[in-house]
Amino acid sequence: MLTRRIPSSGELLPVIGLGTSDVFDVGADEAARAPLAQVLKILLEAGGSLLDTSPMYGRAEGVSGELVEAAGARARMFLATKVWTTGKAEGLRQIEDSMRLLKTGVLDLVQVHNLVDLATQLANVRALKEAGRVRYIGITHYTVAAHAELERVIGRAALDFVQFNYSIVTRDAEQRLLPLAAERKVAVLVNRPYEDGALFARVRGKPLPEWAAEFGCTSWGQFFLKFIVSHPAVSCVIPATSNPRHMLDNAAAGHGRLPEQPMREKMAAYFAAL
Repeated sequence: MLTRRIPSSGELLPVIGLGTSDVFDVGADEAARAPLAQVLKILLEAGGSLLDTSPMYGRAEGVSGELVEAAGARARMFLATKVWTTGKAEGLRQIEDSMRLLKTGVLDLVQVHNLVDLATQLANVRALKEAGRVRYIGITHYTVAAHAELERVIGRAALDFVQFNYSIVTRDAEQRLLPLAAERKVAVLVNRPYEDGALFARVRGKPLPEWAAEFGCTSWGQFFLKFIVSHPAVSCVIPATSNPRHMLDNAAAGHGRLPEQPMREKMAAYFAAL
């Protein structure tokens, strides 16, 4: 799988990851967990490593931790979670809970979720990073309305990662946020790449353009993901899925050629005209 360097360290990060929102919030039932275990296996076999979760996602952290442990895969995983609460003590408690649920003494990335109680929680994760219990720190949001605030935070704080929404139809981040992240040497995680499935509804029953084969694209999912990861400031995109077939398709987008800027504009114009 193609990789990008995390600017603050130089560590290589595969460009396709796995989100867990909604899809990993399952119980202990073996039938419910079986496809998730397969999704994780496919991610790793394809060369991916990043799994993104949050205390906000119900049981997803615990399910993720148990599946990673059962697969003996912790050493190959980049585990990213979030802190989503207020107050110093509560924030530290929540991060400790995340470590327990994810069955690890060191979290690869802790992000302040949706900028909640930002100053306090950034201080918490910085202290944990200095103590060697968190490797990277970041911030997240999922709406265009929050981009200006993300820009302000990136401009004044030393961060390793920022996570936000970006897709072939929601390109607002290209104007300032993505260039600023590159300038400030902040790695970028992209959420909502499929606009919660709306992109697939728009292309249902429509064939890919023949020229998509020029950059090794064989599905609409790969079309949408290759558009995102071909932006040079993007480090990794994290589509959520519980479907092994979808995970195979997502992972394929991280292999082979990526479209260059003229082709990216052609992709966006083609999709807009559908």
